[in-house]
Amino acid sequence: MKRILRGAHAPPAQPERTFPEIRDTLASVKSTAIPHAEVDKSLTRALVWLRRDLRTDDHAAMYHALRAARQVWVCFVFDTDILEALPRRDRRVEFIRDSLVGVDAELQALAASHGIEGVHLLVRHGSAANEIAALATQLGVQAVYANHDDEPQALARDARVRGLLADLGAALHTSKDHVVFERKEVLTQGGSAYSVFTPYKNAWLKKLDGYYLSPYPVAKHAGALAPAPVGIPGIPALDTLGFEHTNLHQLKLPSGPAGARELLDDFLHRIDQYEQTRNFPAVKGPSYLSTHLRFGTVSIRQLARQANQRAVAGDRGAEVWLSELIWRDFYHQILHHHPQVVDHAFKPAYDRIKWEHGKAADALFAAWCEGRTGYPLVDAAMAQINQTGYMHNRLRMVVASFLCKDLGLDWRRGEAYFALHLNDFDLAANNGGWQWAASSGCDAQPYFRIFNPVSQSERFDPEGRFIRRYLPQLAQLPDKLIHAPWLARPLDLAAANLSLGKQYPPPVVDHAAAREKTLARYAVVKQG
Repeated sequence: MKRILRGAHAPPAQPERTFPEIRDTLASVKSTAIPHAEVDKSLTRALVWLRRDLRTDDHAAMYHALRAARQVWVCFVFDTDILEALPRRDRRVEFIRDSLVGVDAELQALAASHGIEGVHLLVRHGSAANEIAALATQLGVQAVYANHDDEPQALARDARVRGLLADLGAALHTSKDHVVFERKEVLTQGGSAYSVFTPYKNAWLKKLDGYYLSPYPVAKHAGALAPAPVGIPGIPALDTLGFEHTNLHQLKLPSGPAGARELLDDFLHRIDQYEQTRNFPAVKGPSYLSTHLRFGTVSIRQLARQANQRAVAGDRGAEVWLSELIWRDFYHQILHHHPQVVDHAFKPAYDRIKWEHGKAADALFAAWCEGRTGYPLVDAAMAQINQTGYMHNRLRMVVASFLCKDLGLDWRRGEAYFALHLNDFDLAANNGGWQWAASSGCDAQPYFRIFNPVSQSERFDPEGRFIRRYLPQLAQLPDKLIHAPWLARPLDLAAANLSLGKQYPPPVVDHAAAREKTLARYAVVKQG
């Protein structure tokens, strides 16, 4: 969570060496940030700092720390630099807090398997840089281990931590963990970053082998876990952090590593149908693992390994899902190489677009946010995100296109709204998705491709099941009318106990007219 919530190169192993212990023989070359001497336990004490990697299994930083030091503690910081920007009811904070309970239980179990008692997750609440420095001082560690986070504000935070630790005579070591390939691991033959997905995907798949998907065997080295010092508080209650409970526990989103395993087990039983079901919001098609991926309660290597094994065996659904995971890597490397996309269009010409502004534009934005546009699929999708913090991927494209190309509003307004409300908000993916919809991003849809919200509704929610779930006031409309209620005859509206302008609004814009305005608005990108 940053902005709102805001390893390195390795020579490939031989393909047949896919067993987990490959990490023990190649760990020293897995990350150039980790000195080879660490395998000799040259450190007395080390601290693992969890951020977007809330698990103990297949965890790069934890693995490196356990191999390098004789005593290792694991901590998490509720970073007030992030939390202070959030509303007091935020599902993500509750998800994180609940997930830490699972991480603490896993740490205790790992330690117990080596005959060690008293191990707990150390939890702090404050500015992360200051808290890590203070904890490092208290524990007397020589190094702090963490996993990479390439978001601009996270990089600035880590630079500050590195400086504070250096003043204490300690080091900050970071490793790749959140993606399969990062930064400069997949480049064009000319050594530059890819800006088109398909050639990136082909290069990604060509580079892939068992080594990059093999797990880090943390449990094997957990004998280095150290008991928690006396007086370190446990995981704080939500209200202690200054937050209120949400409806998270009423949603079908189990937290922590155990919750991730539950969702993955369920998805693997239907992954072969993923291609056929993934675009229909009323159907159980997605994996629903996006929040777990965002906070690292599941390893991306595990997911990519499961998908790749099935794809190689001919499972088309797994192949399509693997492609979605590659899109995630793609957007992360775009953010790394082009950090200006946080505030600007990837294609500079698109920054010349004149978006609607003023009171009328603000009113349209409010209607979009609150699900009052008069287009049922758009409004149902916005009701979904507002009520649950989740939105189906197909609907993310529909509502983003509607905001930019029907309402003529700046994509950054929608991006910020998603950043505030999505449980799975990830800066790289959110920015990439919005710039794709606005046609301003890398490998984006052409500016003249404008989703028709009615035809999208008819195609992907043909029986109106999703619409009826989130817009019950439209439930009695027949299937053929529920996608565009304004076309219904007065008799049909009366039969459905519906009055436009009362129970449901008329359209805030005419799609055909808005399309023409958008084509004119985007004409600026073709000018010199």
